[in-house]
Amino acid sequence: MRYRSTAGKAPLTSLRGAVLRGLAPDGGLYMPAEIARHSPEELEEFRSLPFTEVCFRVVRPFATPDVPEEVLWQIVSETINFPVKLVSLSPGLHILELFHGPTLAFKDFGARFMARLMGYFVRGENRQLTVLVATSGDTGSAVAHGFLSVPGIRVVKQFTTLGENITALEVSGTFDDCQRLVKQAFCDEELNKRAFLTSANSINIGRLLPQMFYHVAAYRQLPVASTALVVAVPSGNFGNLTAGLFAKRIGLPVAKFIAATNANDVVPKYLISGHYQPRAAQATCSNAMDVGNPNNFPRLLDLCRGRLEYVQREIWGHGASDEETLAEMKSVWEKYRYICDPHTAVGILGWEAYKKEHSEPAQGLVLATAHPAKFADVVMKAIGTAPPLPDRLAAYLKRPKLSVGMSRDYEDFKQFLLAH
Repeated sequence: MRYRSTAGKAPLTSLRGAVLRGLAPDGGLYMPAEIARHSPEELEEFRSLPFTEVCFRVVRPFATPDVPEEVLWQIVSETINFPVKLVSLSPGLHILELFHGPTLAFKDFGARFMARLMGYFVRGENRQLTVLVATSGDTGSAVAHGFLSVPGIRVVKQFTTLGENITALEVSGTFDDCQRLVKQAFCDEELNKRAFLTSANSINIGRLLPQMFYHVAAYRQLPVASTALVVAVPSGNFGNLTAGLFAKRIGLPVAKFIAATNANDVVPKYLISGHYQPRAAQATCSNAMDVGNPNNFPRLLDLCRGRLEYVQREIWGHGASDEETLAEMKSVWEKYRYICDPHTAVGILGWEAYKKEHSEPAQGLVLATAHPAKFADVVMKAIGTAPPLPDRLAAYLKRPKLSVGMSRDYEDFKQFLLAH
């Protein structure tokens, strides 16, 4: 497997090259040069095989020949050591809980896989790899936990930290400022000559490939049905939805994806108008989706040949306000006695809006991206009671805050990286 840039001006590279570089030298995002489709017979076999075996088969074509099969098996086995649970709220609405990993967020799969993949790729290097992570929500904690104590790698991220090889920077700006700093660092020739940099955001193909596992997990657990499957994906940087399109390309039967956003509805507006107009991110109660210029939009276009009508054929969009999100959290609790976090509520709102506008029979699958306890104050405001606090989250909350203040000026960020 070779990897190409969405910008089309960089040479093809290996998985190792794509993962360790993060962003292509022409500023584009790496994409697999081809995506092999699995036969209907093999897909049916996925429903009965052990989940580890299925995930291994899904990712193997993307990792060959860079990663030996025995190494890839070990990486996959260590990545998916927690359950992915399907909860059916009704015969036509299913919730896929992706938050049963170490940091109670859907990003645990991607972060754990990528950390182990990078650890394999940097073995024997005589210099340390620095991983840059911009985060508006729970990416930082998932990446920090995934990379903790991995030899040859240090992580620079925002928010509190576990210490050891993890450094947290508190940037006095928005998520878009953080994302801009990371992108500028990758394009800085002087910095890259002196530092070995990569990214753990969803711009890195190493984060996206294992996120196909979520969609495969749903396929294994959903009953075989004649009604079309519509997948609502709470979306900020659009990595999860891009991984869903990858999963569809390998053969998973998905009729439509819903790009469910909060007030930062750049992509839903694009799907209506045909004009992509990034703007400053707006703060909301579903803060992990507060992104005004989604990183993975070029990948969505690439997968749809750059044509609006093809994007519209694959994706339907919906944006929700904070007021609608809180009301939906309350409605879901009262109707199903199910506590959802605000991001998942945005996904359910997307499904309900889609259902109102489309009369053809369909069943909805909503990706639940975070444990409600991570947003206890929002849950309390919505339903009047706090969600149960898992022991491991309670333990993290007792840790001291360790972080370094940082302006949003790129030169300050660059000098910090050079000095450390």
